[in-house]
Amino acid sequence: MVKEAKLALEDGTLLKGEGFGFETVKSGEVVFATGMTGYVEALTDPSYKGQILMLTYPLQGNYGISSKWYQSDGIKAEGLIVREQCKRPSHHMMEKTLSDFLEEYEIPGISGVDTRALTIKIREKGTMKGALATEEIDDDELLRLAIEQPDIRELDLVDKVSVKEPKILHEEHNNRIAIIDCGTKNNIIKAFLEREVSVALLPYNTSPDRILEYDPDAILVSNGPGDPTRVKEAIETVKRLSERLPIFGICLGQQIIALAFNAKIYKMKFGHRGANQPVKNLETGEVSITSQNHGFAIDPKSTDEKSIKITHLNLNDGTVEGIQHRELPIMGVQYHPEAGPGPHDTYNVFDKFVKIMKEY
Repeated sequence: MVKEAKLALEDGTLLKGEGFGFETVKSGEVVFATGMTGYVEALTDPSYKGQILMLTYPLQGNYGISSKWYQSDGIKAEGLIVREQCKRPSHHMMEKTLSDFLEEYEIPGISGVDTRALTIKIREKGTMKGALATEEIDDDELLRLAIEQPDIRELDLVDKVSVKEPKILHEEHNNRIAIIDCGTKNNIIKAFLEREVSVALLPYNTSPDRILEYDPDAILVSNGPGDPTRVKEAIETVKRLSERLPIFGICLGQQIIALAFNAKIYKMKFGHRGANQPVKNLETGEVSITSQNHGFAIDPKSTDEKSIKITHLNLNDGTVEGIQHRELPIMGVQYHPEAGPGPHDTYNVFDKFVKIMKEY
């Protein structure tokens, strides 16, 4: 039996489709991602916390779900919007269907939606608050939930996805990186372990003195959800340790580094989410295709040129994609060099930072 699902947007739009996954009502910021594959990695990416994810590629779920593709311990997005969900997937690693996956983590899904029209609407008007229902609810009530929920800039989302207790991985390696976990992806951790670097995965609000007790050779400020200006503890940590250790920031982590050096951050109209963003290295002229997931960016006019140097730009819209400190071993990238999902063009960024860490 087909169950109805409804999606309400804050501008009064109400869309109806077929429900799948868990029967519930969830609200969040509605965003779109353009990857042709990678729905498992996207749904489990902690950076999507607080957001209802719409996938622009029309068919989703066709190769099922494998826990080997998870980027965290489960689904972090609040809901899923697709044009068509495949009910009979096929893949040699498949453990369950997309609908079963959503049901397991109590996440609602809606299919049969004109995702192309909805993407155009978001591109024209910007991201919007929304509410998704796969159970019975009055239309007016669903619209009210969409409109009255707080803006994503008012939410402390990092606290919901960061580890609560420190975790040490592969202590036997000679070098160690402390990851300030704002919502790090599994592939980032794997990238360091593959390079024989031990990982101390620490809560985002770990004090600088406590971080130093783990005797790290460097610090990574990870990706994560929401507005970076709300992650004040991590900003303060970067300030305090900037002259003590090499520091690397990915996505939200880059924005936190920029804030520590007095730059400003702004909310983008609809952000970058997908696996096809072209990024130019201003030093070499090389262009890489990158995987991205962010809705905030550094204001290039606000950077202190005495300290921060812009190293990479997005060729689609000119936004800042990479920074480097002019004197200290501190760098950041706005894209995701670990891919997961996406191209491997920038995987060598980890080699570069590990080299800096060992030389330091």
